[in-house]
Amino acid sequence: MLRAIARLSRIVFNALLAITLLASHSLASAAPDAPQPKGSLVIIGGALRADNAAVWERMVQLAGGKGARIAVFASASASPEKSGKFLVERFNQYGAKAFFVPVAVRLSGIDYQAAAEDPALAAAVRSAGGAFFAGGDQGRITRALRRADGSNTRMLDALWDMYRRGGMLAGSSAGAAIMSSTMFGHPKPVLTTMKLGLDDGKEIAPGLGFIGDDVFIDQHLLVRGRFARMVPAMLKKGYKIGLGIDENTAMVVGANREVEVIGYRGALLVDLSKAEPRDGPLNISNVRLSYLDNGDRFNLLTQTFTPAPDKADNRVDPARPYYREPLFSADILGNSTVVDLMARLIDSDQPEAIGLSLDSPNGVQPDLGFEFKLTRTSDSVGYQSAFTEQYSVYNMRLDIRPIVVQRPLYQYRQVENVTVSAGGGGRGDSAK
Repeated sequence: MLRAIARLSRIVFNALLAITLLASHSLASAAPDAPQPKGSLVIIGGALRADNAAVWERMVQLAGGKGARIAVFASASASPEKSGKFLVERFNQYGAKAFFVPVAVRLSGIDYQAAAEDPALAAAVRSAGGAFFAGGDQGRITRALRRADGSNTRMLDALWDMYRRGGMLAGSSAGAAIMSSTMFGHPKPVLTTMKLGLDDGKEIAPGLGFIGDDVFIDQHLLVRGRFARMVPAMLKKGYKIGLGIDENTAMVVGANREVEVIGYRGALLVDLSKAEPRDGPLNISNVRLSYLDNGDRFNLLTQTFTPAPDKADNRVDPARPYYREPLFSADILGNSTVVDLMARLIDSDQPEAIGLSLDSPNGVQPDLGFEFKLTRTSDSVGYQSAFTEQYSVYNMRLDIRPIVVQRPLYQYRQVENVTVSAGGGGRGDSAK
């Protein structure tokens, strides 16, 4: 009896083992690892000027050079037809053979869902050398290219195929936001976001993830002080690395995962790998902040920086600082203020710089503000251009903590009334 039970147990065990192995084999066959993309990304911070030849020419080059076929998606635009026409003409002026893809929520007379599943349109995009996403509302892009259940449309699969085989994917503003697997949707203002945090699903939403699941992307970064909103978003979704790109500037990401900055200004690298967050309003220490200027490179795999050729031999010497006074800003979220403060600190005799962010008396929680403390560490290094006054600054420590803002924040200074006689010669006249 016992032998029969043991034999039955072995049979059941072997059957379960066979089922498990068969299921594992089936799953592995059904979902093989996707090949590493061989293509390039050109991630633009918005407001790309028509005369920014460095960025336009690079996109055409990466798509195959003169005569390259580039698919233009104006899916994010409120006026897709007008925006698409302008972009096609602009690419063609720089030597491409661009064409408009009518997959846009706001495009009148077109069923965008049917267009996104059209085999002929998808084939045209799949065989192109590159694709470009215009600015606007990034939610319109994901709505146009994903089905209601979240799966890929035929068009989105075609874009992935083109990118994996070596094509170029580019996007400006909203077209940059979709490059990471998480993007901002309709968030609150930067300072309010720091106070109240973010709602998943509304203020942050799924992107298309072309750059991978390990890097968070934001745009219009320096002009609008958005680096500060990157931190709570990255904490919310578990990102360690974030890249924020400024207007009229691009990050070119190659298949080797090397990021090169080109264009008017630069990009901020936000590193939370060693950061220490605390509960409540944004309160975090040991964030690493780096500014990559035009021509600088950063490898996402090796975590190494390479300054632009005009800076490579001009490293800032801490023994010969240029700035010799305390460094402070009353509005750290102002246009490019954080980068200017980083540049001054790296070339200063001061160990730290302080920036504040305060709200209007009529704002949300007006008594709550934030202190941003930048600190030079042994890993901090700066380079200055040999031809301009532009700096690159790598590995600077940033601590952010909430502060209490006293109200009233300021009072008018009392000045005594002083009467001055006109003419200026009264004293001399009285002496006569």
